[in-house]
Amino acid sequence: MLDPDAPPLRIALVTLGDPTRLTGGYLYHWRIAALAPRHGARIDFVSFPDWPFPLARLATRRVSREVRTVRADAVLLDSIAAAFYRRRRRARTAEPPVVAILHQPPGGIGHGRLRTALQARLDRSGYAAASRMLVASGALGAELAAAGFAPERLVVAEPGRDVAERADPPPGDLRQGRAIALLFVGNWLAPKGLLDLLEAVAALPEPAATLHLAGDDRADLEYAARVRARLASPDLAGRVVNHGKLARSAVAALYAAADAFVLPAVKETYGTVYGEAMAAGLPVVGWRAGNLPNLATHEVEGLILEPGDRRALTAALARLAADEALRRRLGAAARLRAQAFPTWDETAALVVSTIAGVVASARAAER
Repeated sequence: MLDPDAPPLRIALVTLGDPTRLTGGYLYHWRIAALAPRHGARIDFVSFPDWPFPLARLATRRVSREVRTVRADAVLLDSIAAAFYRRRRRARTAEPPVVAILHQPPGGIGHGRLRTALQARLDRSGYAAASRMLVASGALGAELAAAGFAPERLVVAEPGRDVAERADPPPGDLRQGRAIALLFVGNWLAPKGLLDLLEAVAALPEPAATLHLAGDDRADLEYAARVRARLASPDLAGRVVNHGKLARSAVAALYAAADAFVLPAVKETYGTVYGEAMAAGLPVVGWRAGNLPNLATHEVEGLILEPGDRRALTAALARLAADEALRRRLGAAARLRAQAFPTWDETAALVVSTIAGVVASARAAER
């Protein structure tokens, strides 16, 4: 527990690129930073430039200067910047202790074999300086332990289930005359499975469902072009609504108004949006991949399907459209299970207390 009379703990969160981008990892950091003052800490963002891999390592000195400028008591090292972070070997003053925060395994996600191998090696080098490693899910923690990281270094700090402090006013009838309103929250990136979802919706009878999309529709321009081309097909005309990037309060309003949540993602380290949807009382539909099987059980809180099985995805959505009692049963179970997930304030408290413990140990060692 931090001393309430002590000055705020200063934390430099070292990340990559623009930290205001709409991704799960950046949103995680901003939620923690916003709540940190409640727990006696302040978080300042320090970014490596988003240059082609691995050129960002050339900015190590600049990043080190910025960490010193914010007078950081500790460095919180983002997993997407771990490959570029190097402690100064000949520092004139003691370097602040490092805590890593991981949303992906060493080597990252979705890279080619050569890039993954090289990045994994550099990531491990960055993590060597970390006294503790905060991980976004128990599944990722187990993966890291199996890869040789000492379990005592790992602290699971899951994302919060609360999408926003308050929701916007109801957005109106999302069904638009159809049986159910489906909601997809995610950026337009191939691993999110949006094209699979569009094919599944197109295969439904026209009166079955209206699909709503919320997320950055320009996150990957090449993939977005493929999505837009599919949306322009006659079999999806008028059946999909693209809301684009939205404020958290607007997303919360969509959760409250939808009937079911669907995200057929092939790799989600945690899957924050699944937890948000479950907390809103929505049944969740997705692949048996990533962390979803740890959040929801098939036929209990949602319908969890074999990855890539579009026919099964269509059948699952058709079941939900036709069976209101099933939707209510799954949604009620989802809401109940989500109560065991942490809130963002609880996660922020855990992150700050972990870092404070590392700082206290480092200061005791210097005496």
